[in-house]
Amino acid sequence: MSVSHVTTHILDTGTGRPASGVKATLEAKSATGWQEIGSGVTDQDGRIKNLGPERIEAGTYRISFETGSYFREQGTETFFPSVELTFALKDPAEHYHVPLLISPFAYSTYRGS
Repeated sequence: MSVSHVTTHILDTGTGRPASGVKATLEAKSATGWQEIGSGVTDQDGRIKNLGPERIEAGTYRISFETGSYFREQGTETFFPSVELTFALKDPAEHYHVPLLISPFAYSTYRGS
């Protein structure tokens, strides 16, 4: 399996474990709005290595995570039924890793490597 240009990893900080089974969608911003260019579901390690194309151009992108479904399956109430992260991809030659740390009532992110 090839690794896409944009990857993600989700950690459930409430349990200290990877969040498996979370659907994520990668979209590119265009003149007419957002266009889906890839999607995936986190594996047992909370990772999606094939979220989108192997190469994408510089531009503005968004990853939408369906966190509500994940917490519902865990039997846990959550304040955030989804999380959307918008970021600017500046250098098409670089790999972009966008991790997400979640808990039922908070989330954070950073640019990983």
